[in-house]
Amino acid sequence: MMQGLRVEEISDLIKKRIEEYEKKIDLDEMGIVISVGDGIARVFGLKNCEYMELIEFPESGEVGIALNLEFDNVGVPIMGDYAKIKEGDVVKRTGRVASIPVGESVIGRVIDPVGRPLDGKGPIEAKEYRRIELKAPGIIRRKPVHEPMYTGIKAIDAMTPIGRGQRELILGDRQTGKTAIVIDAILAQKDTDVYCIYVAIGQKRSTVARIVDILRRYGAMEYTTVVAACASDSAALQWIAPYSGCAVGEYFRDTGRHALVIYDDLSKQAAEYREISLLLRRPPGREAFPGDIFYNHSRLLERAAKLDDAYGAGSLTALPIVETQQGDVSAYIPTNVISITDGQIYLEPGLFFAGIRPAINVGLSVSRVGGAAQIKAMRQVAGRLRLELAQYRELAAFAQFGSELDRATQRVLHRGARLVEVLKQPQYQPLPVEKQVCILFAGTRGFLDEMPLEVLAQYEKDLYEFVENKYPEIYKEIKEKKEISPELEDKMNRAFREFNEEFKRRYNVEPVPIP
Repeated sequence: MMQGLRVEEISDLIKKRIEEYEKKIDLDEMGIVISVGDGIARVFGLKNCEYMELIEFPESGEVGIALNLEFDNVGVPIMGDYAKIKEGDVVKRTGRVASIPVGESVIGRVIDPVGRPLDGKGPIEAKEYRRIELKAPGIIRRKPVHEPMYTGIKAIDAMTPIGRGQRELILGDRQTGKTAIVIDAILAQKDTDVYCIYVAIGQKRSTVARIVDILRRYGAMEYTTVVAACASDSAALQWIAPYSGCAVGEYFRDTGRHALVIYDDLSKQAAEYREISLLLRRPPGREAFPGDIFYNHSRLLERAAKLDDAYGAGSLTALPIVETQQGDVSAYIPTNVISITDGQIYLEPGLFFAGIRPAINVGLSVSRVGGAAQIKAMRQVAGRLRLELAQYRELAAFAQFGSELDRATQRVLHRGARLVEVLKQPQYQPLPVEKQVCILFAGTRGFLDEMPLEVLAQYEKDLYEFVENKYPEIYKEIKEKKEISPELEDKMNRAFREFNEEFKRRYNVEPVPIP
């Protein structure tokens, strides 16, 4: 009897094991390279391959990205050295769509668009990975832009303000100071709650090294991630770089924090995408760009957003850069990106070479968010500034003819010249908003009118020191109350009159006759 029970127990156990048994066959889907050249491999097989999936080339150790899913083959741009790959090589699906490490582990690091470290600081210990291509937040999840994102540059914060969640295009010819503006914007985020991501596309390695060195020197690498796809990297890496940088920024946005992402620059990325598309035999359109070049940029820039309070109130602000050729703002890529963004800052070579730096053309630059991204104090001084500069620009053209000018015209030209001078700013010296309000108040209220142009740089420097030492409550009130009340205006008028007298005495300045 005992033996019978034991047999039944054993048979039950066997039955149970058979029921619980699962067939586990590890199948890797393989394919074969049928042709390779110019950074593109054509692969036969990979029947179940996904769009944007990472494809492995085990024999060469390279990785590609599945882009063209055709009837009998897959077009795979190589993200590395395609010379190592040869016809007949075996390829393998990874089952992973292109993704990048995100979170605190990438802060202060220099990485490539697939998350490999470039700074020699060892591997990245990432707790989380994100797909580089994600759908932009929907309309319901968004909130209108209403908080300022200060760049520390007077001309931008006063006249083309940027808000958290905005997309503001920076465009201009080469060597007009586009990168200088965004580096200052990163430096201005020190001691704030904004994380920065700088995406370098198609730049020289020496240029990227110099930018990283500047950020490190000014303590900005503590809150910055640099995603670099340099000029010597493959077209595929340069094309996905902005999407990777965006995914890093989205992590902070979706965890209720704030991020600023800079794409430097999208015209190089568009050229690399054109190269990939033409090599994949996609039909060319205007300027040989593929038909989906607009979608290439719109799906990237739409991911910048200010989220509603119900979704964590985080924000991702984007500053894309586009290079123009000989000031042609109406070219294909510039007009595309202008139509996607919430405004543009146009840098003019003529102003740059005339010594007006940052060389912002106030007439062609615009922010479609406007006063919503400014504190009231800034709106109070910036309204008059834009008007007076517009009048100055209009009249300066006539003044060149040297004809007799009436008093009113002379007064506009006199004031305008001082405002242009005061908007100049040295590189790597972003200003907090309270200092910007003070110097613009001095300019628009006529305190600079009696000063010669050549002393204004010293005047500005001394004014900040004077207010900090003798009237610190002015800075404090602007910072805390964010508006110029009638009482504060009286105090500022008194303080600035006192400073003017002191400045003239100290530097022996002869007042300039006001027309």
